[in-house]
Amino acid sequence: MKKNSDICKLTEQYVASTYGRFPIALARGKGTQVWDASGKQYTDFVAGIAVDNLGHCHPAVVSAIRKQAGVLLHVSNLFHIESQSLLAKELTSHSFADKVFFCNSGTEANEAAIKLARRYFFDKGEKKRQEIITMKNSFHGRTLGSLSATGQKKFHEGFAPLLPGFKYIAFNDLAAVKKALSSKTCAVLVEPIQGEGGVNLPDKTYLKELKKLCVKNGSLLIFDEVQTAFGRTGKLFAYENYGAAPDIMTLAKALGAGVAIGAMAATSKVIKSFIPGTHAATFGGNPLACTAALSAFQVYNKPGFLDKTVQTGDYFFSRLQELGEQFPVVKEVRGVGLLLAMELKQPAGVIVEECMRAGYLINCIKQTILRFIPPLIVTKKEINGLIEVLSQSLKKLPTQ
Repeated sequence: MKKNSDICKLTEQYVASTYGRFPIALARGKGTQVWDASGKQYTDFVAGIAVDNLGHCHPAVVSAIRKQAGVLLHVSNLFHIESQSLLAKELTSHSFADKVFFCNSGTEANEAAIKLARRYFFDKGEKKRQEIITMKNSFHGRTLGSLSATGQKKFHEGFAPLLPGFKYIAFNDLAAVKKALSSKTCAVLVEPIQGEGGVNLPDKTYLKELKKLCVKNGSLLIFDEVQTAFGRTGKLFAYENYGAAPDIMTLAKALGAGVAIGAMAATSKVIKSFIPGTHAATFGGNPLACTAALSAFQVYNKPGFLDKTVQTGDYFFSRLQELGEQFPVVKEVRGVGLLLAMELKQPAGVIVEECMRAGYLINCIKQTILRFIPPLIVTKKEINGLIEVLSQSLKKLPTQ
């Protein structure tokens, strides 16, 4: 059996260096726990970057995958796929949407949304409506289209020329929206909560007022819920917290509970512009991925499951606030549900390393922000364990 060091060497030799990887190789997982190739156990507060909302290897998902793997893995979308149709029914039954397009990832879902918004106005004869407004500090993916929609210059560097037709404005700023909207605006694309941008929350009325502005201007509203959906904020979809439904919504990450699948959901008025030949995805909505997602969806919708997420998230937030009150180096604690962040006044990478040595996996974004996105089944005992490690780590930081 290969150890961490052996696998790390293989990775360095044969895998593209597109990630700054930690020197451990995770070999197996169960619930909130993962083990590396050398046998060390960790409590996972990263969850595959908000993918493993049900934890690792949830029994219902594993059972569904095993059964489906022996029946049918893949067929072309030239034919009907029962699990795909059933998953689309579940997604639309629990949201604003009427129909769903399936793909393989969040970036593909956002590409589909961008194309649909432009095609919708093309079909309406408003061919000059091609511009999409997005937010600074947003993140929508790595393909050239979704990258062009992303409002962070660090992701753009080296990939010019980006695609035209995108305008970046400040997040949570209605005045900026009013100024940016025009007769050329086909859509506003926004994350209800900016995850990769720093766990930035909008004001309670922001999304509702944003919807009103889009309706008044005749533009579409697109919510990127790739990171925020499926219980992460205590609701099945984050937009439910704010009382504003979009015209288009993009999904991925936790949809398949660890199996790659993405989706773009929309109203019938808008999605009717996707006809044969306008868009496609060879692997999108394949039987295996849809079966996994269906089994996960049943767990998300069990009575009390999301309520428990809210309670756990509130507890976790209060414990992080205690640290904020205790240590001046903590600039702010923010978040909702189990999408939480602690921003420090100095680089936070050393805290991630300290936690890893102590058996806890956490995430650092934008150098100074610790992001906590554990499985929704995380316990108070596990949170308390992390809080103790964070406390000891913060004590070691040099005072400014």
